[in-house]
Amino acid sequence: QVHLVESGGGLVQAGGSLKLSCSASGRLRTISTMGWYRQAPGKQRELVADITSGYIVKYADSVKGRFTISQDNGATAVYLQMNNLKPEDTSVYYCNVKGAYGPVEAVQKYEVWGQGTQVTVSS
Repeated sequence: QVHLVESGGGLVQAGGSLKLSCSASGRLRTISTMGWYRQAPGKQRELVADITSGYIVKYADSVKGRFTISQDNGATAVYLQMNNLKPEDTSVYYCNVKGAYGPVEAVQKYEVWGQGTQVTVSS
């Protein structure tokens, strides 16, 4: 249905910035929400931020005021601008897309994950 390709991870010092990008292809008109999750070693995957097709955004408390999520028109890409990075932001970051397709009486929901990109913040 939808294929995702991520880029932009890397190593940065505390206080620095990185921008993650996720390009989407396929049945883009079926997408309802695009977002970013992260998973640190030994921890559960957690939501970082997401944005709906109506541009409603949600952020984890830990990143509010530091991270900004945005998307291109038509859901062709989603971005995560990360400023004032902290060592505790070190994780693998995953792009995530949720959507649905089909007739109202038989809606099929789906969820797609990107391959993940490593973000490492040194102190």
